Amino acid sequence: MKLLSIEYVPGQEIEALGLVKGTIVQTKNVGRDIMAGMKTLVGGEISGYTQMLNEARQVATKRMVDEAKELGADAIIGITYGSSQVMSGAAEVVAYGTAVKYKN
Repeated sequence: MKLLSIEYVPGQEIEALGLVKGTIVQTKNVGRDIMAGMKTLVGGEISGYTQMLNEARQVATKRMVDEAKELGADAIIGITYGSSQVMSGAAEVVAYGTAVKYKN
């Protein structure tokens, strides 16, 4: 399935099928919290959190793609990602876009 952040599929006439989304709420773990606390003292990237958010984006993307496949989509356009803290120690990652089918 083609995934695009732009609002069209180059070279294709498309029909919009509807909004599709995928979400996940990911929690931090104690090991990452300890390392993150230490990293704030010296500065720099907190790679454990970067990895956690990358994994969460992958899960959210897969869930969005699965929803699009159920609609019979060929592609998803206008993909956007967002994240927010839903409670202390937990972040939500959401992926959403428009599922489209190619016109033949």
